[in-house]
Amino acid sequence: MTVHHITLTVLDVERSSEWYQRVLGPAEAITRAGDGWHRIRMAWPDGLVIGVTAHEATAAGDAFDARRVGLDHIGLACASEEEVRAWADRLDALGVDRGPVETVPYGWAVTARDPDGIAIEFFCAKA
Repeated sequence: MTVHHITLTVLDVERSSEWYQRVLGPAEAITRAGDGWHRIRMAWPDGLVIGVTAHEATAAGDAFDARRVGLDHIGLACASEEEVRAWADRLDALGVDRGPVETVPYGWAVTARDPDGIAIEFFCAKA
């Protein structure tokens, strides 16, 4: 089974949509709204789909906290260590704060945080 899409709760869908498309590249974006919520669904040509949703009931100033039960981070697959390092270079070129490129026993990773503090990790597993 594979993951079809990820939808994240954010404070500002426009701000988040702009950030994800600036970092990951242009996506087909579709806006939806329902009773008490507003969403932008972004689909990239490679099949990645991320939705960002703002709920009216979310407290102003709320922020993501990986220490709470729920999402810790999103890991996006890279094909090689070089691709992970290329993402680090891209984040730097875009002025996006990031952590160091990490080498761990099972792979390589570099992590950035979206406008709400959700960690996005670019990861390549060691063969």
